[in-house]
Amino acid sequence: MIEKTFTVAKVNNSLVTFALPKPQACSGCDGKCGSLTFAKLFANKRSELTIESDKTLEVGQKVDLVLDDSHVIKMSLLTYMVPLLVALIFTVVAAKVFVLAELWQVLFAIFGGYIGFLLAKAKQKGLKNHIKIKKIYPISLPITQINGD
Repeated sequence: MIEKTFTVAKVNNSLVTFALPKPQACSGCDGKCGSLTFAKLFANKRSELTIESDKTLEVGQKVDLVLDDSHVIKMSLLTYMVPLLVALIFTVVAAKVFVLAELWQVLFAIFGGYIGFLLAKAKQKGLKNHIKIKKIYPISLPITQINGD
């Protein structure tokens, strides 16, 4: 299970939008492997995740979301293999069925890869349905000093 803590950014009826945390370098090498560079490059990009939930949540509340690892593996396979396979099929059809020149085969491969990309992207939209809320943290007020204490 992949588990991460998010902050509720918006609540609209049953749709809840979470603010994704800023990417950080891992603790293994403190960013010497390049992850810190990428984190700095994309730090100003604000990403959000919207899912449907029947839980009562408030803006600013912390929530743990979980996703089963098997879904990540399936989506990775779709992302990489579907465009490759569709491009290969389009290329073989261009070469064997239509007996086209190499330039047309390359164009068919590019077109097939794009069609495969669109198919994989359409299938990945269903991944949000597999994200579940594991734990909801209560909203805590910051501790402040009261006059006279």
